[in-house]
Amino acid sequence: MPEEFRDSHRRGLKRIGSTGESNLIGKTVELQGLRKDGSQFPLELSLATWQTEKGTFFTGIIRDITGTKLLNAQLLQAQKMESVGRLAGGVAHDFNNMLTPIIGYAQLGKRKLDTGDSLFDDLNEIQESAERASKLIGQLLSFSRRQNVEPRVVDLNLLIAQSISMLRPMIGEDVSLSLQLQSDRKLIKVDPNQIEQILVNLAVNARDAMPEGGTFTVGTHDLVADQESTDGWSGKTAEEYVVLEIGDNGIGMTDEVKAHIFEPFFTTKDVDKGTGLGLATCYGIVKQAGGEIFVETELGQGTTFKIYLPTTNEGVAPVDHHQEHEILPGGTERVLLVEDDEKVRTLASKILQGQGYSVLEAANGVEALAVAEDFTSDEIHLLLTDVIMPKMGGLELADRLTASHPRTKVLYWSGYANRALMGDDSVSNEGIAFLSKPFSPPALTLKVREVLDS
Repeated sequence: MPEEFRDSHRRGLKRIGSTGESNLIGKTVELQGLRKDGSQFPLELSLATWQTEKGTFFTGIIRDITGTKLLNAQLLQAQKMESVGRLAGGVAHDFNNMLTPIIGYAQLGKRKLDTGDSLFDDLNEIQESAERASKLIGQLLSFSRRQNVEPRVVDLNLLIAQSISMLRPMIGEDVSLSLQLQSDRKLIKVDPNQIEQILVNLAVNARDAMPEGGTFTVGTHDLVADQESTDGWSGKTAEEYVVLEIGDNGIGMTDEVKAHIFEPFFTTKDVDKGTGLGLATCYGIVKQAGGEIFVETELGQGTTFKIYLPTTNEGVAPVDHHQEHEILPGGTERVLLVEDDEKVRTLASKILQGQGYSVLEAANGVEALAVAEDFTSDEIHLLLTDVIMPKMGGLELADRLTASHPRTKVLYWSGYANRALMGDDSVSNEGIAFLSKPFSPPALTLKVREVLDS
């Protein structure tokens, strides 16, 4: 027993031994025990007594409940995180609906102006601010596991360079940033948003590990996977990797902490300063990309994370960062546009009609089916529908409409990747055409044209 409980413990034993009585008999109580190494742990004690000719005897059953209490705490945390996840999905859906017209009308306005016009610069600031807000929502969705994952071939050095402006304020003014990027690196296939999330999570951890300042290092290099270079780890998925090394010269970690850092909900931070999901999320992202993540750390000597990402021989796919003044693709087909948010619906209709399409509008699935009754399958070329709507959502609408209009193609959009559409792993189904909100006019017209031409 811990020192502070020993006197009362001895008195209780003495009372049972002399009288056979105790207020603990027949009950299960929680106490603190002491391990040989001096650390305390929670235990559960059950006492029972019986009488014999030789006197009163008692049994005490003692159970270490450290694991049980940890599981209970994790369950409560998981339930809390699930609630946060549901909240995140709802917030993202509504917030992305708000951002869609902001970004869309800003881009439409810029198309009417010369780049030297002061109003062009004002609209550009509005657009960029809205896009930053959209990235924040993307991080919220990733946290809640509702993010639409879209891997593409990228240059890791370029991704890091694009994230520098975001990382610098995160690590603080008293922490210097050191980049050690190998030139002419091989390409990898990942979701750029998830790599950005890894950088953010590890930057926040590094800042907390250097309360008095220090150096935050981000480096890259290519590696051929052999027994020596990979320390013999099992489960290698490729022959060549791009290695992302992220480190700090902060307080480091003990071996005990290091053994648990990738476990969900494990954290050494105060209750109000960490969820214990940051490194677990990094681990999941890397594993999903077919990679490996390791940590090298020593107490007082800093920490370095090594992330191995498989290379790819695929060429870099064109990215839809379209210039606002390029020609938007158009057509003459009829589009049934179904969206419960009036501002989003009005914007999309304006963009599509401006490119020559004939647009039918409806606020939900029930209205859309009523509108479709007046047209044949050959007269409605595309159903463009939101996933989440009142009365009837996009999935049910698509099923019912394509049953009567089998030639009508379907394009879904949503403010977040709905699990019913995307699957339990939140990865986009290749057989489903999907557009994320907020969207730009080029993104909308290009996706519509792509689906119609498929």
